[in-house]
Amino acid sequence: MADANVTLPDAPIPLLPLRGGVILPGTVRTLPVGRRKSVALIQSLGNPRDRPLVAVAVQRDPRINDPTIADLHPVAVLAEVLDIRRGQNGGLMVALNAVRRFALTGLAATEPYLTAEGEELPEPSADSMKARIMAESLAAALKDTAGEEGPMKATLDAFRHDPSPGRLADRVASVLELTHSQQVHILLTLDAADRLERVTSLAGETLTAADLRKKIEATVRQNLGQRQRENMLREQMAAIRKELGEDGGQDDALRKRLTEKELPDDIREAVDRELRRLENLGQGAEAQVARTWLEWVADLPWTERAEVKSDLNAVADQLDADHYGLDEVKKRILEHMAVLQLAEHSKGTILCLTGPPGTGKTSLARSVAEATGRPFVRISLGGVRDEASIRGHRRTYVGALPGRIIEGMRKAKARNPVILLDEIDKLTHGGFSGNPEAALLEVLDPAQNNTFTDHYLDLPYDLSEALFICTSNQIGNLSAPLRDRLEVVNIDGYTPMEKVRIAQAHLLPRQLEAHGLMGKDGTPGLELTEAAIDAIVRDYTREAGVRQLERELVRLCRGAALRVARGGEGTLAVEATDLDTWLGKARFHQQVAERTSLPGVATGMAWTPVGGDILFIETSRMPGRGKLEITGQLGDVMTESARAALTYVRSHAEELGISPKLLETEDVHIHVPAGATPKDGPSAGVTIFTALTSLFTGRRVRGDVAMTGECTLRGRVLPVGGIKSKVLAAHRAGLTHIILPAQNARDLDDLPESVRAALTFTLAEDMATVLAVALEASPDYADADVPDGAGAPLPS
Repeated sequence: MADANVTLPDAPIPLLPLRGGVILPGTVRTLPVGRRKSVALIQSLGNPRDRPLVAVAVQRDPRINDPTIADLHPVAVLAEVLDIRRGQNGGLMVALNAVRRFALTGLAATEPYLTAEGEELPEPSADSMKARIMAESLAAALKDTAGEEGPMKATLDAFRHDPSPGRLADRVASVLELTHSQQVHILLTLDAADRLERVTSLAGETLTAADLRKKIEATVRQNLGQRQRENMLREQMAAIRKELGEDGGQDDALRKRLTEKELPDDIREAVDRELRRLENLGQGAEAQVARTWLEWVADLPWTERAEVKSDLNAVADQLDADHYGLDEVKKRILEHMAVLQLAEHSKGTILCLTGPPGTGKTSLARSVAEATGRPFVRISLGGVRDEASIRGHRRTYVGALPGRIIEGMRKAKARNPVILLDEIDKLTHGGFSGNPEAALLEVLDPAQNNTFTDHYLDLPYDLSEALFICTSNQIGNLSAPLRDRLEVVNIDGYTPMEKVRIAQAHLLPRQLEAHGLMGKDGTPGLELTEAAIDAIVRDYTREAGVRQLERELVRLCRGAALRVARGGEGTLAVEATDLDTWLGKARFHQQVAERTSLPGVATGMAWTPVGGDILFIETSRMPGRGKLEITGQLGDVMTESARAALTYVRSHAEELGISPKLLETEDVHIHVPAGATPKDGPSAGVTIFTALTSLFTGRRVRGDVAMTGECTLRGRVLPVGGIKSKVLAAHRAGLTHIILPAQNARDLDDLPESVRAALTFTLAEDMATVLAVALEASPDYADADVPDGAGAPLPS
């Protein structure tokens, strides 16, 4: 529309601020009006047929409801009001014809609406040769994309009637899909040539994006058409199979499942290839193999995840509720999970809980799963001897299936379960079927298990989000590469008091419920006093865990159930003095003092895969030629320790108060009871030396002392392992004084405070310290055959 007849009035002109829109000269737009002052402005204009003028300005910040001059861009637009009407929501709508740019210099009034002061803005270079050439070039470039109709076609038609370069730039900018900031930039650009240059650049970008969008839409339409064609053909094939008596419903359902399932691109490609192959296989055995493979792919969680609870306090509460004690173990588990939570792409190690049976390793892993909301899958590896049990069989074999890892993921139905690899140290090593331990190397390596490949699937599967926890009794049975991938957390066993608390809080209530001894009102049908439970722990069990303790409680519950079933009424109360009636005679008693009542017997401490234990070293002498006899099924290392101990006694006989001639005319027999049990290791060296010294000096070993440590030919005491398990075993056996190598002092920090308080420790660097503590002061055993020279005081 021409603007030659539009004259700027002398009085201030009404000002309509826009929150977000931009109107450019040469364009007509209909705008909604809702703010109080704006509504008052429109209502004051009178008849739209008179074409009243308003100034339209753009706000800098659309959030401001009552703008000032500082809140408005300095360049506005003079516009004619063409029409005013009510919208569908009852608000006012005003149609404006933007005429030309207008410079805002101030606000004349702010009530009842805004009025502005300003002046018209000229367009520099509007009639320059450069501007005309740029305008013609832009119009020619847009002609090919304008089409037969549409806003761009109308813009070019307007340019033929009004060949103003600046007006063309404004009209093209209003047609293009520009951002608000780009439109404001065009409004503020006064030079016509600069404005044309900017609009030409934006038009090129917009049209390129439009062309790309058209190509993408064409490709999508083509793909949709192809899929519709394929669906139609499948329906026809299904009808043909139905006529031939071949049921294709199973394959159709499987195809639908796989089509709807979200799969990675490489997996989708393999599935589509197998589906096409299945269509041509008919109903033979090979088709069933392909169908089974596709069902496994459809069942696996490729993208599904369980919602994980990240509250570590809740995990800690769950662990405390399910397990008494084990504070250090719980701390290690929480630290491990904190790292996984904070480092989103952490490649941390795999936890391995190792310790004696019955210490709660499996239930700890289950508690972690329950506390975090992850699915729990337990895979027992005890006795597994075939690599295919881990990786699966290839599909070329009849009856082939995936390995236990993939099977566990299918059961979990989520990519991020807790997978417990139970009894990992019980894997069978080597053999013609391959080494399953070697197959676990990839599974338990965080740097590799994101592309774990099962032989059956023959596709990479991501295990990196699964939380693996392993359990073992003896970590030394694992190969070095596999041990290197595990973060070992030792669970050495419980103290007697901890066992009592576990029985009261967990074991007994569970067995009362299992045996029907818990009343509907919550009243138990069997009550055990704390003294009774303590007596069961002390006299009927001798273990690191609580499994045997639970078996004894089961015996009690069975006996109580029998009495109740026979007509017994009320609650049965069991005291410590009643255990002989319920459980029979005590199996264990404090035998250390009895066993060490003779010279030549010393109490040692040993580590076993099922926990710590005490052992007795018995020695005897007889006339002979100084020979050494060793029995008790001792291993090579323990046999060598015995020989080294005897050599030290012979070389230091006079210092120890032993006649050298005695050692030449007496044979020595060393025996370790429980001869059916193999024994080995260097930690009995100190005990053997003490027993030999006791034998030849006639001085008895104190009945409350147990010891461990390796002894050298020079009498030095060297450190050994398994201190916590050994000390706990000595504590269970009623011993009160423990002799340890001095270099094992740091291991005392791992002991429970209650155990440390109940025991006295001697840290020995040499055998003189050991003998000074372990042997009684004088050979007061009346019947001992002590030769001349024996029993002299030890050197200080």
